[in-house]
Amino acid sequence: MTDQKLPRLRAISALKSLFIGDALAMPVHWYYNLMDIERQFPGGITDFEDAPAFHPSSIMSLHSTSKGGRSGQRGHRQKSEPREIVGDVILKGKRAFWGQANQHYHQGMVAGQNTLNAYCVRSLMRTLTANKGSYDKEQFLDAYIELMTAEQALHPDTYAESYHRGFFANLEAGKPRDQCGAVTHDTASIGGLVTIAPLVIAERLAGTPIEEVQQLCRIHLMLTHPDESLATVCGGYVTLIDSLLFRDPDQSTAEILEDTARKSVSFDLRKLLNKSISDRHVIGRVFSPACYISDSWPGVLYLAHKYQGSLMKGLIANTNLGGDNVHRGAVLGVILSLMNEGTEAEQFAKLLDASPIQDEIELLIGSAV
Repeated sequence: MTDQKLPRLRAISALKSLFIGDALAMPVHWYYNLMDIERQFPGGITDFEDAPAFHPSSIMSLHSTSKGGRSGQRGHRQKSEPREIVGDVILKGKRAFWGQANQHYHQGMVAGQNTLNAYCVRSLMRTLTANKGSYDKEQFLDAYIELMTAEQALHPDTYAESYHRGFFANLEAGKPRDQCGAVTHDTASIGGLVTIAPLVIAERLAGTPIEEVQQLCRIHLMLTHPDESLATVCGGYVTLIDSLLFRDPDQSTAEILEDTARKSVSFDLRKLLNKSISDRHVIGRVFSPACYISDSWPGVLYLAHKYQGSLMKGLIANTNLGGDNVHRGAVLGVILSLMNEGTEAEQFAKLLDASPIQDEIELLIGSAV
């Protein structure tokens, strides 16, 4: 295999595994009591599953439907009142689910189906392909706004993270669309990294210098997640993707991960691994399983290092740790596949939209190389 073909193989596998990690964790997304996972899925999640009707730790009813964050939900909108973000602007037809106790965030979704942020990845990939592998923020914003506001739903999800709601609240208020990123309590979250991988991969395969790619990723991130601490971690993620994508076959992936942990969050990954403590202790006690990047990023690096020899073992472990496992899983899938130079073909084939996703990935890589 030539040097040109190896990064291409790694890239295709990494993007496929992003969608596996997302869909695998979907049924138990934001479960914070791990015994609840065991009760609903004895033995834990090991394959794609439908979203249960009952979510034991859902706080969806507390999340604002008019902006980002948690500030309550209003009742039936009067004609004189402004449009409500959830139901009127985005997630049309889904507003009624937001006021129900123990409502699953991804209600009605079935085994192998991807969540909203993975659909954002697909929108970004199509814009990159149309632009021969180059990023254009205006084209992305066109695609993002269409995805979120279409009268006939272009995605199956019921829930939109705080950043989506904040963005469209600002857009409704008349802000320029490239300045609609909202600042809330959870702006610095792992969900902000989900769309980064295809941008890095396409631009780097097209030969764009890494310094320029870093700047493009920062521009892209700030459209929806304006936070400096997250931007710093994003820079580390970009460097990690690049290092794994173009590494020599005999280069140590463990050393690359450890170097990333030191430089991006001053974290001694090797020291933690030498303690031989359980995954539940690491992601649950050492680090929160929630979305906040200060904990989710070192948690992802820990899982990537521990499970560097097995993609599915790593993604299954991540899933059964609960919390924001969907977005951790998308990022982890990218990293583990780049390390292993492959994906789980049989698992990918079970994704509900495997065929169009594969076509979109291959078209993207083909346009960039």
